[in-house]
Amino acid sequence: MASIWEYANPRKFMATTDVVLPWIAVTAALTLVGGLIWGFFFTPEDYRQGATVKIIYLHVPAALLAINAWLMMLAASLIWIVRRHHVSALAARAAAPVGAVMTLIALITGAIWGQPMWGTWWEWDPRLTSFLILFLFYLGYMALWSAVENDDTAADLTAILCLVGSVFALLSRYAVNFWNQGLHQGASLSLDAQENVADVFYHPLLVSIAGFVLLFVALVLLRTRTEIRARRMRALLLRERMG
Repeated sequence: MASIWEYANPRKFMATTDVVLPWIAVTAALTLVGGLIWGFFFTPEDYRQGATVKIIYLHVPAALLAINAWLMMLAASLIWIVRRHHVSALAARAAAPVGAVMTLIALITGAIWGQPMWGTWWEWDPRLTSFLILFLFYLGYMALWSAVENDDTAADLTAILCLVGSVFALLSRYAVNFWNQGLHQGASLSLDAQENVADVFYHPLLVSIAGFVLLFVALVLLRTRTEIRARRMRALLLRERMG
């Protein structure tokens, strides 16, 4: 465990990510492009949903990351509260815009899929509603970081907000199980093989999900590095003013 906490040191984090980030970025690009091309151009139309089924290669990975990005922010926020490691707080801040974009992609692609399938762009379905609330929490989280000048105070307040928002992140994941009357279909991926999509869609979907995950990791690492540099710049400017 001691070796893990070494990366809470900004210098150690910057040195390590300087090496691994390019590899992660290249792998993410290749995996994501490969998965999307495979899914959109080399899979058949579904016998019920037609070509609209192919939106799962964007919708499902984005929805998974929308939820898990918030849970990653929660873990980083808890580390900040308990151990006061600045890198973890900055990583949570860095992940928020990425998670917000993923949530927005999930909402938009869900609406595009829902219009031909449900006959409406939007329905106050439990999962859709909880996703919308989660998106608003992302916006509130980012606004709170920007509104508070002191970084440590902002990290404390946003960590509390992250705890509250985690309720809606979990609801977004399990709403279908809680409310059976919702329009939203069941999970496309499950430990129960009978609930998975057909193999012809399943395998390219896994590649797309891997690409989205790697893209998320690359963007969070990149943004965390930017946050560390910005924090250093603010500290230097403050010293100049005081000196």
